[in-house]
Amino acid sequence: MPHDDSLILTLVAGFVLAFVFGMLANRLKLSPLVGYLLAGVAVGPFTPGWVADVSLAGQLAEIGVILLMFGVGLHFSPADLLKVRRVAVPGAVVQIAVATVLGWGVGRLLGFSNGEAALFGLTLSVASTVVLLRAIEERKALKTEAGQTAVGWLIVEDLVMVIALVLVPLMALNQAGTSAGEVALRIGSTLVQIAIFLAFMMIVGSRVLPWLLVRIAHTKSRELFTLGVLAIALGIAYLAYAVFGASFALGAFVAGVVLSSSPLGHNAAERSLPLRDAFAVLFFVSVGMLFDPMVIVERPLAVIAVVLIVVVGKSAAALAITSLFRMEKRSSLMIAASLAQIGEFSFILAGVGVSVGIMARETHDLVLAGALISILANPFVFRLADRLARPEDSEPPTGDQAESVVPAQP
Repeated sequence: MPHDDSLILTLVAGFVLAFVFGMLANRLKLSPLVGYLLAGVAVGPFTPGWVADVSLAGQLAEIGVILLMFGVGLHFSPADLLKVRRVAVPGAVVQIAVATVLGWGVGRLLGFSNGEAALFGLTLSVASTVVLLRAIEERKALKTEAGQTAVGWLIVEDLVMVIALVLVPLMALNQAGTSAGEVALRIGSTLVQIAIFLAFMMIVGSRVLPWLLVRIAHTKSRELFTLGVLAIALGIAYLAYAVFGASFALGAFVAGVVLSSSPLGHNAAERSLPLRDAFAVLFFVSVGMLFDPMVIVERPLAVIAVVLIVVVGKSAAALAITSLFRMEKRSSLMIAASLAQIGEFSFILAGVGVSVGIMARETHDLVLAGALISILANPFVFRLADRLARPEDSEPPTGDQAESVVPAQP
């Protein structure tokens, strides 16, 4: 009996090629994320050979975004942020501002409108959670001053991007020539709806969702608990979109934050991890499918400018901030190196910009090229940071040493 196999072929190609390219990247001491993106390029419409169903990949990627944001919410820790707030909060804000201004300047030189140039700069300002955490964990520095500050810095960046995901569609109104009064009315209406959604989640959701998780846990069924966690993530994301006019991403993030404070929040994170990882891989593959590699050949100077902003501009801003707060040299260099790349939030933000008409597809390609090259270069940036550190500090502390360098918090 004949049947449509496009979904099966897309899933098979996505997972198999992502595994093959991810393994190759891992053997080359690179982030598997590079392999996932290259797998997407291989089955995309801009390279020869079989082409996956782009529309299906886009829908699968949307689920990936929802689960990624749900995971960000589950791991959001106000306590961790408060420990390093003195450096992480102003540091992240200043670094985002510097990268955005630099990106805006380059965008204007390339002929972008003010709105597109500003969004272009913003996409270059946020580091990849996947790449940063892996780099720090490999150096066994997660519990050091540098590691904790970098994680806190990342939390602030993620929060800024969550806000940006709300505001970017509103920027499209101004780009479309809508009157200032109507733009202000739409912005006010959207913010009120989001405020109502947040209040609903904090008042009702914070009581109902943890209670529901406990009731599901009492069934002692792993399958039902996993299904319940995913149903909450996807259900709240759709509720935010359909009822409150917010994005799927914001709804999933808030659902994760609410569940993270419940007694079973850790279990929820563990149960959702396998499917979250799987759809995250499909998200990166779908991003790679939208990338035209010819942008590197046709616009090399623009690509170089993007890489310089990400690798040099962001690192210099981070180094200046951490030095201003008198952090130890090795810690400052490690933080600067860990932030010298961009990843998943950049893809999400650029994708939203394209979908609402603010960002051109060619600009989107520049962002993806900058991400690929900066992730490839990140191990070498860390090696340079080691060389610039004092000889006695060139190797990251391990084991008990790592524990001992965590500073006492006031």
